[in-house]
Amino acid sequence: MYRFGLLDLEAVLAISRKGSFRAAALDLGMSTTALSNTIGKLEKEVGVRLFNRTTRSVSLTDAGRMFVDQIAPPLQDIRNAMDGVRSRQAIPSGTIRINTFAMAAREILSPLILDFLREYPRVHIDLVTEGRMVDIVAEGFDLGVRTADLIPNDMIAVPLGRPQRHAVVGSPHYFELHDKPQIPPDLIGHSCIRVRLPNRALYRWHFTKGDQSAQIDVEGRITLDEASLARTAVLEGIGLGFFIEANIREDIEAGRLIRVLDDWTPPLSPLCLYYSGRRNPSAALAAFISLARKIGAKTSA
Repeated sequence: MYRFGLLDLEAVLAISRKGSFRAAALDLGMSTTALSNTIGKLEKEVGVRLFNRTTRSVSLTDAGRMFVDQIAPPLQDIRNAMDGVRSRQAIPSGTIRINTFAMAAREILSPLILDFLREYPRVHIDLVTEGRMVDIVAEGFDLGVRTADLIPNDMIAVPLGRPQRHAVVGSPHYFELHDKPQIPPDLIGHSCIRVRLPNRALYRWHFTKGDQSAQIDVEGRITLDEASLARTAVLEGIGLGFFIEANIREDIEAGRLIRVLDDWTPPLSPLCLYYSGRRNPSAALAAFISLARKIGAKTSA
């Protein structure tokens, strides 16, 4: 007789959450074949199919949807109970899963994450970067990092330091051939690096100065969806780029890039660490949040 356990139920939730056996297997740290076998045994035990499978997609059956709805709350209760026990550890240990986007990951890697790892050698950090917003609780993350204006109202936010800014930049070679734009509408006459968002829409460059604002649908010969690629194109003189300042700060300071329209890019919302207040933090998670508060207070002072 097959005896299923908590990991089997977590497997069902992971596939439901990710919509893919491969993505769920990566999330669970197991092979796709092992995950498929686990679900097959569980379906044989309960006597119904939990998932509709095709070569292109995976979706819950009606029975699977009912099963997920019923097992999700008690599994969350079990996780909370385990977190409550872990919170009594004398020495923090275990894994902390963090979801953020690439620029924020670079901002928090040092000093926050690396300093934390040096201080707590028994803790593992699993840092996942992606452009889309995720429900950190539903997708199994302990923490998220986003700008303050994007954090859900039911989360606890910890500011991580100074506000971010956008920056419009071009290479010295580009400005040898083109005049510098003085106001946002001047960008219409320039070649710009177009940016495609995770939802496939093209990003419009946003500007504010006092009570004036502008959104410019720039033109250019190349469209990219990753900041490091756009930075390379701008450094090579292909056109102007629109970046989060942190991504190209060193290039500006070194003179590799020249900033324009500085007075049209005021501070944005600051980066914040956020987490759900509806769970008992483990000793490791509590220590990480405490360090984040200290660093945030120091950088914003």
